[in-house]
Amino acid sequence: MIRVLWEEITSLGLGRLDGGNPGDSITGISADSREVGPGELFVALNTGVRYVEEARAQGAATLVPDDQEAALAALATLVRSKSDARVVAVVGSAGKTTTKDILGVLCAPQAPTIWAEKSLNNEIGLPLTVCRLESDTAILVTEMGMRGLGQIAELCAIARPELAVVPHIGPEHLELLGSVERVAQANAEAIAALPAGGTAVVPVHCPALEPQLRRDDLTLRRFGPADVDLADGHGSFRLGGEVVELELPFTQRHHALNALAALHAYAALGLPLDRAAEGAAGIRLSPWRGQEAMLPGGGLVINDAYNANPDSMRAALEHLAERAGGRRRLAILGEMAELGEASEHYHREIGGLAARLGIEVIGVGEPARAYDPTVWGSGAEEALDAARSTLRPGDVVLVKASRAVGLEGIAAEITNFARAWSLS
Repeated sequence: MIRVLWEEITSLGLGRLDGGNPGDSITGISADSREVGPGELFVALNTGVRYVEEARAQGAATLVPDDQEAALAALATLVRSKSDARVVAVVGSAGKTTTKDILGVLCAPQAPTIWAEKSLNNEIGLPLTVCRLESDTAILVTEMGMRGLGQIAELCAIARPELAVVPHIGPEHLELLGSVERVAQANAEAIAALPAGGTAVVPVHCPALEPQLRRDDLTLRRFGPADVDLADGHGSFRLGGEVVELELPFTQRHHALNALAALHAYAALGLPLDRAAEGAAGIRLSPWRGQEAMLPGGGLVINDAYNANPDSMRAALEHLAERAGGRRRLAILGEMAELGEASEHYHREIGGLAARLGIEVIGVGEPARAYDPTVWGSGAEEALDAARSTLRPGDVVLVKASRAVGLEGIAAEITNFARAWSLS
């Protein structure tokens, strides 16, 4: 981390500070007591107060904040003020983490780059990401999530992005926001926060977002499915008059669109498109975002259980049908959460799509009854029992739900019991 003086931290008045002296430098800030040592600051969040003495024993200074979110924001703002890094904010309803990860690995061979770990995208994760800035960091790729209006604006006030990327806008958090238009408004706070001369990378067709794109002092870069060809993991991407070829570790077209959005951001940062492939070998999808595992008997299980909303569910089902070809198609689908009064409508829509695509559905949880599933269970254990009795060699299976449903472990269980097929 960029060096920060102890006096600069004490002047912020954040809470109980121990272990530092005037003139000391702090070169790391972490909320994990296992990762700190001399010259670093452990910030005790939530139950982290139990580990203050452990951090002190390892030589770290400690902070027990009066207000943990305000303290992290203040520390990150201090670190950011010392950096000339170009900051990217990745926002949107779906594809944020994948786009952020792809952009980070594409940039890294060309410039010192830091990008957010996993899905650290809220009022805790964003400041911790900013606090990783080094003196030589040229590019910082952040991910920003929201649950309502005003939240992304607050994150942008800390990170101060000059480039915003919106991979997708669709129905999410409708219990709080009420409409897709307000979802677009909340995410567009990242665009509103850009300085004059900044760049926004946005979908070519997104009516809900259009009213938020009226600034004439920004550059708009638009991307869409017509500019992507994907076959067997080989992607061909068109950006204006240039074509970029990348070998990718996935076959999902919606992830390829995320890669195209990342390439637009990469180009907007002034990095050479003819060298983008140098970082492509490092692309890895985060856990439970379309991970595939082969099953004995020629089958396949797709673990896309990190989260779900109507648009991501639709993309996953279409990908399942494409991957399955002539093989039997089975989807273990849980609830799409936080859809408010429209919840049943969206679940019925997805059930209808599954039927049209010839996909048999195992529904999990009460809202999943609206999928009109072939089999229904109240929770993950019942879904797994249903899979054991339903699955046959050669089947292609999708597992997808909102994170709260807890289906992420089912794909591994399916892989384990499917091994018995090859032994019988």
